[in-house]
Amino acid sequence: MPRTPGGHPRLVLGVLGALILGGAVWAGFSTAVKPASDAVLASIRPDTPPRPPLVMVEDLPQLAARLDREAAAGRFMGAVLVAKGDRVLFRQVYGEANYEQDRPLKLNSRFRLASISKQFTATAILRLQDEGKLSVSDPVCKWIQPCPKAWEPVRISHLLSHTSGIPDLMARPGWGMRRTTPATLAELTEDSKRFGLQFPPGTKVRYDNAGFNLAAAIVEKASGRPYDAYMRETFFGPLGMKDSGLDLDGGDHGVIMGYANFPAGLAAQPNANTSIVAGAGAVYSTLDDLLVWQRALHRGALLKPFSYQQMLADHAPADTPKERGRPRRDWGYGIFSNRLGDQVRPSFQDRQIYHTGSWGGFRNLMLYQPEADVTVIVLSNNYHLRDQVFLISQQAMAEALGRDFPTTLAR
Repeated sequence: MPRTPGGHPRLVLGVLGALILGGAVWAGFSTAVKPASDAVLASIRPDTPPRPPLVMVEDLPQLAARLDREAAAGRFMGAVLVAKGDRVLFRQVYGEANYEQDRPLKLNSRFRLASISKQFTATAILRLQDEGKLSVSDPVCKWIQPCPKAWEPVRISHLLSHTSGIPDLMARPGWGMRRTTPATLAELTEDSKRFGLQFPPGTKVRYDNAGFNLAAAIVEKASGRPYDAYMRETFFGPLGMKDSGLDLDGGDHGVIMGYANFPAGLAAQPNANTSIVAGAGAVYSTLDDLLVWQRALHRGALLKPFSYQQMLADHAPADTPKERGRPRRDWGYGIFSNRLGDQVRPSFQDRQIYHTGSWGGFRNLMLYQPEADVTVIVLSNNYHLRDQVFLISQQAMAEALGRDFPTTLAR
């Protein structure tokens, strides 16, 4: 989530052909996505397909050997899951859930997802659109009242695609104090109203946690339910994601401890304060709950086809420049797409739908390759393992796809 050291990863570079809203979908994608009927949308069936047994699986030998080496050397801590279709190919954990208490990680340990949470908020907005309660083309001022005059051209779609021009939390004065001060969605909305737009909506793309906080506030207005209750009742409960939720109150939700590397050694990061990223980064979850989510989202059990295509389409302006000299990612609603295998050696070209997450002692990456129906989830409770998490994710994806096993990052 943060873009400064240990922040929003530069690993998300590359390009992918855009999904066009009224037209083409990725070649071969229809084989992985089965549109849901209205009956399914009205009542998600968590027993289809059944959850796989929660056991250790190491059917990717190259990945298993490498992770064993890295964990033994103290260079990786966290959890990894790889699935192809309905078969889990790899599920394992490394290190401790709490080093001070000598408590090891478990296969169902709860991690803070950080910015991976954005796809949950985007899905909530799109689900409400499917139900006829709002449209992503609605002006934000229809739902946020009173509304600053500068926001009159801002649409919900701008919030979800980082194109609103509303300044990010970290781009404002006093970020250090705000970072550690609990807040409600209403307070975050009022904070955002105090600052002018950085650019006309839709003319640029700039990563923006504040936009997703406003989107969560719109979910509350459109649904008539508190944001956390809506997410629990609409997604987590029906899908059987019993180890997932939102940490908006700093309470004991069973989330493991996050850590960071400092010159003096590994240091616990107990003050997550995810209330200030309520719609942008407050979800916690487990490997297998996330697998359930991936299946439901990408197989069409959560959204109607048009809304799903909107989610994956590239909403960045056509003149958006390259990122650090590389072709840019596609900016969807709470999700990106890219040929991430271009950033490792040996490289591979398969398209991947993904999002990263970094906040309060955690570093995560969740991927989906649609043509082969492959999910890769890498969750680490060490904030400073950005490059390691990325390389592991691409090694896992490559081995699951039968590609050459990458050994290094491309520099």
